[in-house]
Amino acid sequence: MRTSLALALMLLAPGAALAQPAPAAATAESVDAQLAAFFEAFDAAQLKRSPEGQSYRGIRTDYGKWSDQSDRAAQVEHAANGRALVELRSRFGDAKLSPESQLSYRLFEKQMERRIKAFPFRHYNYVFDQNSGAQSRYTAFLINIHRVGSKADAEAYVSRLEGLGTAIDQNIAESERRETLGVLPPKWVFPFVIGDARNVISGAPFEGAGVSPLQADFAAKLAALKLPEAEAQALQARADAALTSVVGPAFTRFIAAAERQQGKAGNVDGVWRFKDGAQYYQTALDGYTTTAMTADQIHDLGLAQVKRIHGEMAAVQAQLGFKGSFAEFLVHMRDNKAFVLPDGDAGKAEWLGRANGFLADIGPKLPQYFKRLPVAPVVVKAVEPFREKSAGKAFYQSPAADGSRPGTVYVNLYRMIDMPTIEIEALTYHEGMPGHHLERANSTELKNLPPFRRFGGFTAYTEGWGLYTERLAKDMGQYREPNSDFGRLQLELHRAIRLVVDTGIHHKRWSKDEAAAYTRANSADPLGGIDKAMERYAVSPGQATAYMIGRLKILDLRARAEKALGTKFDIREFHDVILKTGAVPLDILEENVDAWVAGVGQGRVAD
Repeated sequence: MRTSLALALMLLAPGAALAQPAPAAATAESVDAQLAAFFEAFDAAQLKRSPEGQSYRGIRTDYGKWSDQSDRAAQVEHAANGRALVELRSRFGDAKLSPESQLSYRLFEKQMERRIKAFPFRHYNYVFDQNSGAQSRYTAFLINIHRVGSKADAEAYVSRLEGLGTAIDQNIAESERRETLGVLPPKWVFPFVIGDARNVISGAPFEGAGVSPLQADFAAKLAALKLPEAEAQALQARADAALTSVVGPAFTRFIAAAERQQGKAGNVDGVWRFKDGAQYYQTALDGYTTTAMTADQIHDLGLAQVKRIHGEMAAVQAQLGFKGSFAEFLVHMRDNKAFVLPDGDAGKAEWLGRANGFLADIGPKLPQYFKRLPVAPVVVKAVEPFREKSAGKAFYQSPAADGSRPGTVYVNLYRMIDMPTIEIEALTYHEGMPGHHLERANSTELKNLPPFRRFGGFTAYTEGWGLYTERLAKDMGQYREPNSDFGRLQLELHRAIRLVVDTGIHHKRWSKDEAAAYTRANSADPLGGIDKAMERYAVSPGQATAYMIGRLKILDLRARAEKALGTKFDIREFHDVILKTGAVPLDILEENVDAWVAGVGQGRVAD
């Protein structure tokens, strides 16, 4: 089997030569070093193809460039992945590796297999969608990732503005390629992406009142440099010229293309409508959950979890003394205006202040539950106005490895009614500490791991951890008010419902409106938030199922460990076993915990 796979993958890149196997006499230490060098070389080659990836890491080698957005670039990446998998197995498949290197071998193998399996479906993803489409991604990148600490950095920013036309045109071409294959987003997506694009080119130096997002960002970063006036004016003039001669026309071309495609788009939401759509969806589920669960199994799991959480919510209903039915209680919690801050700057500031307050409150308790805490700080900020109408509820951006950028929790405060105060606490723990920031910053700071483990990930692990920590915070004494505990349960219910509606849309052929109706009947989610969530699931098939599946696995492993170890169970050690490897698939996570339990049971001390 290994020989036939090697031959198949070599066809991806004719003429590619494999490196020679490690000498038989090599020591385990030297083979480990060779494997580490292999991972470093793979990472360096991958980064060379991705200037944006370099910037996320804090590397400024190709700081003024964009990645190639063409399908040819995707094919080059695919061929490199295939060659790497063959080389990994050829050189190290039979080598005597240390346990840590064996784990790295398995993880890299799984990642390459997952990428290769997904490659035939690369045209099924939408280039332009309301969540992470190209129409807003470049602007958000320049504002949030491209740091300007020197004149050279500012010049690189301008170079990226000057190169944005090529990138956008490549994206348009790819969207049109997918159009010929029958892959267009649903019709309702287009007003969002067109609106985002218009926001980018509204205000100075374009037409319209105010200042455009990119001009405002560049001007602020340039002013902070305090360059001589003539140099600053020359750079600002060059940036404005790039905006008006390159960025504006490129986004205008995109708007025209999107308006044309909108006329051809249909109203069906699920990917079952595509040729081989069922296989595509199952491949997405396999990749996101790192399991072999079918869509029907995930759907049924969701129904069971919804029922369980309803029971826990009913206990809070009794605690609050609400006398109506459970359905009436859900409506009462959804419509309670006491849980809504006012729209506008004052309400946003209050929301962010409360979030930071919860982070400050839980911080002193963290050492009681974790052996290692991240060095990188975390900040909470509102999603930028240019994309807040289309962006998701909340999301996290990892810190730069060089410390130049903190971990960032983004929250969408476009409509405060969709961000009720009873959810602030759980949402802050999930996205910040002890959730994503603790886990992702920890991985970034694990200098002993190869780059693909420090900076890569598995969704079920990462999002499962985030959701697990919402419940962990209750063990830590948080959610002191019943309303906040209900907010925690509501967010947990939100993730359980995802199992039902994601599979409903993409497997059972529900419309997003049918999925929204199910959600309204079974949760206290804000109505606007429900609509936005269904829109997210429609354009990101499978991704939303990973949260609850990962969380249930971590909770199951903890319960098994507590039962097996009794008084020997140490929550700090358990969390360290989860975190010290970086992100792993759920089956490997289970192996790691089982090995730790066996070791503690035999009296071995964890490293």
